Amino acid sequence: MKDFPLQFIQIPAFTDNYIWMIVSKDSAWVVDPGDSAVVIDILKDKKLRLEGLLITHHHKDHVGGIADLSEWALTNQDSSLRIIGPINEEIPLRTEVALEGDQFTLFAGVNVSVFEVPGHTKGHIAYFLSQTINNDVPRVFCGDTLFAGGCGRLFEGSPAQMSNSLHKLMLLPGETLICCAHEYTLSNLKFAKAVDPHNADLINWITKAQGLRDAGIPTVPTNLALEMKVNPFLRCSEEALREAAESFSGGALVEEVDVFAAIRAWKDVFK
Repeated sequence: MKDFPLQFIQIPAFTDNYIWMIVSKDSAWVVDPGDSAVVIDILKDKKLRLEGLLITHHHKDHVGGIADLSEWALTNQDSSLRIIGPINEEIPLRTEVALEGDQFTLFAGVNVSVFEVPGHTKGHIAYFLSQTINNDVPRVFCGDTLFAGGCGRLFEGSPAQMSNSLHKLMLLPGETLICCAHEYTLSNLKFAKAVDPHNADLINWITKAQGLRDAGIPTVPTNLALEMKVNPFLRCSEEALREAAESFSGGALVEEVDVFAAIRAWKDVFK
């Protein structure tokens, strides 16, 4: 079977969501379709066949379009969808569960590995996509776990869980593109500068990111190498971040997870 170069279509939805579409020739997979209408518009416009859905977690803005897309596929393609989602969450119409270490193929030469990354929700997962096609860079579809310049709120999980999840993602190759689900970058970077005001890489990225948004251009995906330089939640082992966290918390913080917890709590009240 011939390998076809992939296309990655970044679909804006609601006020700040991104739905990701992965396309090979005339077939597509979609990640976290909170809104079915915007997905169907592209499927029709590009005459694509929808093969399946990859779901990271159960929040409505990530799963709200599943039922309509499933019905659309049955009506317009005369076929059912593969709907892959985390085993430990209620995902509408899920056909396959995904566990840590699971691997599967989307298209020829396009392999996916599953990481369990709890914290934002208890069963949150991420999909790491690697390719042999054109030696393209890897991507991680990480939902609301890791953002450009930030990380997700701890709605269900603990600081230790989120810290461990981020460490798992930090082990990916530096060139990995961070395909997160929201355009939160400017607000995240504003907070990051409050935590780490002398970070030259961060200051440069703030200027660039503001320029992108002023031009109506998304700031994501970023790559892991950049995030390791500017994202405070990935740098909790560094002295400058520990000192900032201690200033906020008002006490000594010995363990890295305690630094993370303090910075996350600070972000929750930051304006």
